[in-house]
Amino acid sequence: MSLVDDAIQPERTLGIKNDALLANVAMLYYKDGLTQNDIAKRLGVSRPTVVAYLRQARELNIVDIRINGASFSVSNLSRELKDAFRLEDVYLAAVYPDPEQSDGPTDALRRVACAGAMAVHDLLRPGDILGVAWGQTIQFLAEEMPRGSVRNLKVCQMIGSMKLRDLPAPETSSIRIAASLGAECFTLHAPAVLSSVEITEALKQEPLIHSQLTNFSILTKTLFSVGNCESDTQILKAGIASVEQVRWYKQNGAIAVICGRFIDVAGEQVVGELDSRMIGITPAELKAVGTGILVSAGLHKVDAMLAALKGGYVSYLVTDEPTGRALLALR
Repeated sequence: MSLVDDAIQPERTLGIKNDALLANVAMLYYKDGLTQNDIAKRLGVSRPTVVAYLRQARELNIVDIRINGASFSVSNLSRELKDAFRLEDVYLAAVYPDPEQSDGPTDALRRVACAGAMAVHDLLRPGDILGVAWGQTIQFLAEEMPRGSVRNLKVCQMIGSMKLRDLPAPETSSIRIAASLGAECFTLHAPAVLSSVEITEALKQEPLIHSQLTNFSILTKTLFSVGNCESDTQILKAGIASVEQVRWYKQNGAIAVICGRFIDVAGEQVVGELDSRMIGITPAELKAVGTGILVSAGLHKVDAMLAALKGGYVSYLVTDEPTGRALLALR
């Protein structure tokens, strides 16, 4: 095993210092059953403030929510998806369209991410080496990961670093998941994309980077989402690819993005010039791990999710009910 010796042990998240306030808000919500609107009226604050208080209470371990991940996989739809795509299991989050109980698409995605966090928590085993990708869904999942301890667990970042205004860097998700589970964290000390092939190859040969890339061959499980190739894809927003490059990949058959790489409808990698300047796990390496956990939802993601399923990257699927039904209809 070539895991490097620079595992990161993150400190406890700092935030609102009034733990008594957070504890009382958590008590009103989780024990007394008040709605977020009721609590907001009682405290004289907005509902988003109550949401922030509850999230902060979880982050500071004032309240620890643990739901059996298997509970998300007992519906008929879950079993149909499992059989249709030959998966180990499928976890489905419910969607609540009531505007009084939902913040719209972001809230729905957080529900899926929460289900994903519970599923990952239950699926991990002592000695596992978990590869973690990047994106809004994975970041939400990291924030929802329940506290626990998995003996000898190691978490490895699978995509090089990048900057996105509205989303933390890739290493943040890996660090946060590791911190929640008492695991060692091995970040990838390199950008996701470099300016030239020569610089990329040279950086890959640096002993530290080389060792971190070698870790991809010993992963036991992977955690990732998928993106489409439209104008809102995160690889465009993060500056990994330009509009012209995404257009080239689409013209050559790309329909989805998985761990920063482009794949076609069958899940095969579409290789272009950009790939030679990227640092991160490849689709072939991802598939070789054998146990992939895909967390993704939204009707705009269905084609991309189908490509990942057909490509054999997925063993466990976490999504919501409408997306699950759409996957079955289009399989």
